[in-house]
Amino acid sequence: MGFVVGVVIGFVVGLAIIVLFVRNENTRSKLRNDLATTVAAFARMTVEDSRKILPADFYPSWVVFSQRQKLTWLNQHLTKIWPYVDEAASDLIKTSVEPVLEQYRPIILSSLKFSRFTLGTVAPQFTGVSIIEDEADSVTMELEMQWDANSSIILDIKTYLGVSLPVQVKDIGFTGVFRLIFKPLVNEFPCFGAVCFSLRKKSTIRDAIEDNIMWPVRKIIPILPGDYSDLELKPVGILEVKLVQARDLTNKDIIGKSDPYAVLYVRPLPDKTKKSKTINNELNPIWNEHYEFVIEDATTQHLVVRIYDDEGVQASELIGCAQVLLKDLEPGKVKDVWLNLVKDLEIQRDTKYRGQVHLELLYCPFGMENGFTNPFSSNFSMTSLEKVIKSGANGIEATENEKAVTQKKKEVIIRGVLSVTVISAEDLPIVDLMGKADPYVVLTMKKSEAKHKTRVVNDSLNPVWNQTFDFVVEDGLHDMLILEVWDHDTFGKDYMGRCILTLTRVILEGEYKDTLQVEGAKSGKLNLHLKWMPQPIFRDSGSEF
Repeated sequence: MGFVVGVVIGFVVGLAIIVLFVRNENTRSKLRNDLATTVAAFARMTVEDSRKILPADFYPSWVVFSQRQKLTWLNQHLTKIWPYVDEAASDLIKTSVEPVLEQYRPIILSSLKFSRFTLGTVAPQFTGVSIIEDEADSVTMELEMQWDANSSIILDIKTYLGVSLPVQVKDIGFTGVFRLIFKPLVNEFPCFGAVCFSLRKKSTIRDAIEDNIMWPVRKIIPILPGDYSDLELKPVGILEVKLVQARDLTNKDIIGKSDPYAVLYVRPLPDKTKKSKTINNELNPIWNEHYEFVIEDATTQHLVVRIYDDEGVQASELIGCAQVLLKDLEPGKVKDVWLNLVKDLEIQRDTKYRGQVHLELLYCPFGMENGFTNPFSSNFSMTSLEKVIKSGANGIEATENEKAVTQKKKEVIIRGVLSVTVISAEDLPIVDLMGKADPYVVLTMKKSEAKHKTRVVNDSLNPVWNQTFDFVVEDGLHDMLILEVWDHDTFGKDYMGRCILTLTRVILEGEYKDTLQVEGAKSGKLNLHLKWMPQPIFRDSGSEF
């Protein structure tokens, strides 16, 4: 009997094992088929398909979809003819540069000549070409080039004392994108009137030299007779920048806190670079400083902001940097942005948090229509009386001296009444040990230090105030409103966070509602309504601001 039971049990167990094995194999087979189908689908997937599945916001910083076409055929031919190009180009450069060196040779030197000049055996490689959609009467081409040359250049410096000082330059490296513009297109060979060329992207050249060859700076080579002044570098607009504040900056000092200041530029030239004041011992500085930049090409130029720690007599230490592309700005509209600071604008793999910088941007193209006027312009708030005085009494033309006075820089002073309605707050953090919070808001104008305070709303994280306060503002474009949220306690108060507002937007729009994130708090938003009632005046200023 026991034997029979054992046989039955063994048969059942064996059958169960076989069934499980078959099911497992079927499952694995189905998984393999699904994987093969998925791999086949990925193999057929185009770039457009990948962009639909994974939006650009989720791309890693190193993922780039290039629009450039490869130039393998050109590189092959260039490699073949490079020995001849090297010999011809080296002779041409020597004969062109040596007379210039001789012309500027110091008196103590007897000669400045190249004893050796070769560009090396490695040819430049064009890694891509793209055509930029531009005006109808021109063709814009961008060539991406990389050159790791094994060049050898020896400049032989000789003195009257018979001392020879050879200076050698080896292994020149270059990476950049050249922009070529063929304009205008004509019906006469070679079918374009002139070639305009420039360096489109940064290379390994220093900033000061780089700015002389980087786009929008360009060199024009006339091919056919004609007027090509429209190709020359010309201002196309003004970028108004307000450096508002920064927050959570990395502390670079061992003792105390960093002493941050900002450097801003569109073109990295000393006379076109702006520097803010230094805020000592502060990781959340407030600057509220205004700068103005001339723009030559809004489609390609960008604003760069670098935050440094002032080290006194020592070299300043970089805290972080950020940039804003001008093509992302809507002309005539104020854009309020918080930018994350990074270590290097060229290398985007740095994920360390270095703080944020707060900017207010307004791009004003020249000749902009639909009634827009730049509030920072000297004509924005001119009264009728001032217009009469400026144009000359009784229609008489102004004298040359009067013209000089009217052309003097005017610092715009926009005076008015700012009406602020603190509507409510949402999702404020819990502060009290027992209960929620008893919040109220303190409103302060930074320049005049005029203050108002809302009533206290007890035991609420979503308080409603609906209180309106008026401020007489003497200089609206250069003042700012600070709203601090506090928790009221029986024996004091606890700071919850703040919001900082410049007045440019309300001056332009006249009235608007907005919801602001409470800075310095884990959560919380402040709902506001702002209204501006202007009373403009002017004062002369001898220097630009």
